[in-house]
Amino acid sequence: MIDAYNLHCFLSVIRQLLDTPEVQSMAQWRHHFDVTCYEHSLFVSYIAFRLARFFRMDYYAAARAGLLHDLYLYSPYDPTSHPGNQCFYHPVAALHNAKALVPDLSPEEENSILTHMWPLAAHMPKCRLAILINFSDKFCATLEVLKLYHLLRVRDAMPAASYNH
Repeated sequence: MIDAYNLHCFLSVIRQLLDTPEVQSMAQWRHHFDVTCYEHSLFVSYIAFRLARFFRMDYYAAARAGLLHDLYLYSPYDPTSHPGNQCFYHPVAALHNAKALVPDLSPEEENSILTHMWPLAAHMPKCRLAILINFSDKFCATLEVLKLYHLLRVRDAMPAASYNH
């Protein structure tokens, strides 16, 4: 599923983001069972990157939006850390944090981050990139919830949270 050439190309696109304390901090929170928010976001980013290349879309934007789609930066298990339902609130928080981290996000990247929970959340994808991120997120989450993430050895292929280049 993950080959060395594509992984190298992918990492060259997101390397600067991976090194930020904000992205690194996602490793401290569980997201789907024993998959951390960092691992999930990296997985979504890689799948979006590969799909975007396949469909001749902006793979740079796909990798960035995929990595930043869950950059909410709080414990989802602490109800005092966020207002309302985590499912509905975290895309808004992730977009706010992503814009602070990457001021030059494109409108498509912004829409992709904000709408990645559709149809569960109110915001609907308005561009092909947002649909691709939405699909990638659902695909990766399904593999994680069904425990197939580990069988595919994705964790072994992806860089650890303490990524060193």
